[in-house]
Amino acid sequence: MTLSGSASPAPSAATVGELRASGHVQRTLREELRSNLLQRLAAGEDPWPGLHGLSDTVLPQFERAIIAGHDIVLLGERGQGKTRLLRTLVGLLDEWTPVIAGSELGEHPYEPITVTALRRAESMGDDLPIEWRHRSERYAEKLATPDTSVADLIGDVDPMKVAEGRSLGDPETIHYGLIPRSHRGIVAINELPDLAERIQVAMLNVMEERDIQIRGYIVRLPLDVLVVASANPEDYTNRGRIITPLKDRFGAEIRTHYPLALEDEIAVIRQEADLVATVPDVLVEILARFTRALRASSAVDQRSGVSARFSIAGAETIAAAALRRGTVHGEPAVARLVDVQTAVDVLGGKVEFETGEEGREAEILTHLLRTAVAETVRSRLRGIDFALLVDAIESGAMVTTGDHVTAREFLEGLPRIGESAIYDEICERLGATDDGERAGAIELALEGLYLARKIGKDTDGSEVIYG
Repeated sequence: MTLSGSASPAPSAATVGELRASGHVQRTLREELRSNLLQRLAAGEDPWPGLHGLSDTVLPQFERAIIAGHDIVLLGERGQGKTRLLRTLVGLLDEWTPVIAGSELGEHPYEPITVTALRRAESMGDDLPIEWRHRSERYAEKLATPDTSVADLIGDVDPMKVAEGRSLGDPETIHYGLIPRSHRGIVAINELPDLAERIQVAMLNVMEERDIQIRGYIVRLPLDVLVVASANPEDYTNRGRIITPLKDRFGAEIRTHYPLALEDEIAVIRQEADLVATVPDVLVEILARFTRALRASSAVDQRSGVSARFSIAGAETIAAAALRRGTVHGEPAVARLVDVQTAVDVLGGKVEFETGEEGREAEILTHLLRTAVAETVRSRLRGIDFALLVDAIESGAMVTTGDHVTAREFLEGLPRIGESAIYDEICERLGATDDGERAGAIELALEGLYLARKIGKDTDGSEVIYG
C-alpha cells in the first residue's frame, strides 16, 4: 500500500459557510480512526493489506489499541513489518478532510487553535476559505537519530520573525516542529530509543497534556494527534532506551514477530521482491526455509534477528543471477538451483553471528542452505520412486550442471531411463513446463538425492557433476 493511493476528487465546499451547509460533521482523529476501523471490520474488509502472518497475534492487539484511542509503540526485531503496519494506518483516515486555507497546522475550520487562525475565523466568519487535505498528507514519519533536536519535533522561536519586530513571547514567532504540524493526523517515530533522553522528555507534555512548551513559555494548543512509534527491544540496552515516563504515556505496547507459518514467509517474499527473472515457487520456498533456519540457529545472534529483507534481497539476487546467466547463454531467464548459492555469497553480511563463530560464517550458511533444500525436496517430491534414476547414475551415468550449462544442455545430458516417466513426474510435481523450469526441477531432485546420500556429487569451480 502506498501512502498516497489513488485519490477521488475532493469535495467542492470552499468556505466555512458552504461546509456547514453541506452537513459536514467534525470528528476527532481518534473517533475517525475508530469509526472507519469498525466499519471495515463489520464489512469483512481487511484493514491491513499486505501484512502476512500477524492476523491472529499482533493485528487484534493493534485494532484494540486504535478502538481505545491509545498512542502505540511497536516492539520487535528488524524486518518484522513494524513500519509497514504503522503506514497502513493512513488507510483508516477519511480520504479528504477540510482545513483552514493556509493554516500552518491544518486546523479544522470549525475549531481553529492558533492565534492567526482564530483572528481570521473571527473576522471572516462564514467566508473563511477552506481547502481539502488528502489522508496521505496527514501522516508524518521521522527516523529518530541521536542528533534529532527539540526544534525538529516540537518547535523553536523563529529569529526571522523576531527580527521583523514581534516580541519574543508572541506565539506567532514560533516555528512549529513535526508533532504540532501533524495536528489532526498521525506522527510515526521509528527507532524511538535512538532519541536522546532530553528529547524524549520534551515529548511528555505532547503525549499527556497535548500542549507544547518552547523556550520556557507554554503555548496552549489542544493538539489532536496520534503518536505511534517503533523500537527494537534490544535498543533499551544497546544504543539507548525509552525513558520510563514516556513509555508510561503510550497506551499500548505491542510485540511484533516474524511470520510463524512458512506460507506467510513465502507470501512476504512474493509481495515485496522486485524480480527481474522467473523464480519458480520451489526456489522461493527454499529461500523461505533458509531464512527460518537462520532465525532458529544458535550460531546466529537472535537479538539482532534475521530481517525479512534478507529473504527479499535473496530472491532478487537469485533472479539477477538467472538473468545474467540467461543473457550470457542466450536462453530465457529462469532461476535454477545453481543461482541460489549466489544469494548466500552476497547476503552473508546481513546476518549477525554469535561471538565465537568467527571464521565459520560460510560453513554455517552452507549447512543451513543444504538443510533448507533437503526439507523442500522431501516436502515437494515425497512418494516419487527414484530407484531407476539412482540405478542409472550408479551404473556410470553422470549429469553435469552449473553456471555454464544451459537448460537445454542439462536436459540433453540426462541419462535415458527406458519407459520411465520419472522426469515428467518430477516436473509435474514442481509445476515445471518450459526447458528452464524443467531443468531447475530435475536439478533440484538430483541435489535432494545427493543430500540423502543416494548419489555422489563433485564440484569443480562453477561446474557440478552428479555421479
